[in-house]
Amino acid sequence: MDAAGGAEGELNISPPKVPAMSGLDIFAWIVLIILVACAIAVFCIAGWLPGHIAKTRGHPWADAVTVAGWITLICGFALWPVALIWAYVDVPARHSEEHS
Repeated sequence: MDAAGGAEGELNISPPKVPAMSGLDIFAWIVLIILVACAIAVFCIAGWLPGHIAKTRGHPWADAVTVAGWITLICGFALWPVALIWAYVDVPARHSEEHS
């Protein structure tokens, strides 16, 4: 027997003790979860907004504006303001030959 109490040639390796989470650790996890949820909510609202505005304003291409809002947001955000502006643009009425 060696001094550690085990047989010779045996290693007494115990797993390291993991300290329990403190109150500060729990608070940090809560803040992280809230931040991730807020980021997802802002992303969803930003994708939904141009289409909603276009539908509310009666835009003739409201479905196209909705698709443009989501695709430009997913593909890099650079053209998302264009979709938002497009939602506000009124398409001029076509002139019929009766009014000419």
